[in-house]
Amino acid sequence: MSEALVIGAGPAGLMAAEALARAGLRVVVAEAKPSVGRKFLMAGKSGLNITKDEGIDAFVAAFAEAGPVLRPVMAAFGPDAVQDWARGLGQEVFTGSSGRVFPVAMKASPLVRAWLARLAGLGVEIRTRWRWIGIEDGLRFDTPEGVQVMRPDVTVLACGGASWARLGSDGAWAGLLAGVPLAPFQPANMGFVVPWSAHMARHLGQPVKGIALHAGGQVSRGEIVLSAPGIEGGGIYAVSRALREGAGLVLDLMPDMSVQQVGERLARPRGKASWSNHLRKVLRLDPVKLALLMEFGQPLPQEAGALAARIKALAVPHQGPRPMDEAISTAGGIRLAALDDGLMIRVMPGVFAAGEMLDWEAPTGGYLISGALATGLWAGRHAASWVQGAEAP
Repeated sequence: MSEALVIGAGPAGLMAAEALARAGLRVVVAEAKPSVGRKFLMAGKSGLNITKDEGIDAFVAAFAEAGPVLRPVMAAFGPDAVQDWARGLGQEVFTGSSGRVFPVAMKASPLVRAWLARLAGLGVEIRTRWRWIGIEDGLRFDTPEGVQVMRPDVTVLACGGASWARLGSDGAWAGLLAGVPLAPFQPANMGFVVPWSAHMARHLGQPVKGIALHAGGQVSRGEIVLSAPGIEGGGIYAVSRALREGAGLVLDLMPDMSVQQVGERLARPRGKASWSNHLRKVLRLDPVKLALLMEFGQPLPQEAGALAARIKALAVPHQGPRPMDEAISTAGGIRLAALDDGLMIRVMPGVFAAGEMLDWEAPTGGYLISGALATGLWAGRHAASWVQGAEAP
């Protein structure tokens, strides 16, 4: 029986391991951490968003320039298949109003437990605390029993990206792939540093809802959170790539009204009321939005039309992304051109790659997990076919 090795026990690695085992190979999974799926489990703590319920064209478009290359991969395991996969592990799912799909349990742990039980039934062996350290006469690992060397018939790398190192994705594998074309790691879906003034202290930790964020032609209607280091949350993550590449950030504090409508309300007589009180009364600006306007909009225009324009396009200066290790995901990794159609590394026959270690970038909203699962399955199936000398299904 042929032996397959999977390095990394996140969603991509476990999916590859299952595909290999179902093809009849003996599968060993090597995981550097003491337990599996640590980043996956962390993602589930705030509500596990496993995919986005939308057509394949829209789904693939979220992967930007990587979309055309990954389209067959995603089409083979798209949003419907991801939902069926969860149900097959005993987890019913539901679709939210934005199209995001969640397990009813809202957690990753029931999925992981059921998945591990299924993998054990298929004979998959998982070795934890096995850290990949080199490729010299085989694949070398630092283990509790000392350095171990494996020489599998086929290998799938699913080592993750370069964020959340404490959960296992430290990007250290990049130094082991000499000769493999790599794109530099960059933070993705990350927060941005904003040097708040002292008057913002009481608003930190507060969500800002009902706004639109504009950056480089992109628009996001998600909410943000004001934190001590700056701005984070789904709304900023959706435009984080544009900001990382140099676009300015502009907030629309009243996205459901036109500039003219805002101006007409501001033109109402305010008597002896201060501008702050007038804004609260006629626009119903909540305290955190008003604080943002005072933070970045001073001096406030005294003419209603000009003030309306500022409320609708409030420029927010920032000092760049938060550190990469704090990012939800990373861009960069093995360049897609370095892989063949089955995700095998061209200069390393018999070695395939999947998951976030590939150079693709997608927003939050179910795309990241779907991308990891789909590439893991694709790499696993093609790895099995390669070692068996058969055409991939």
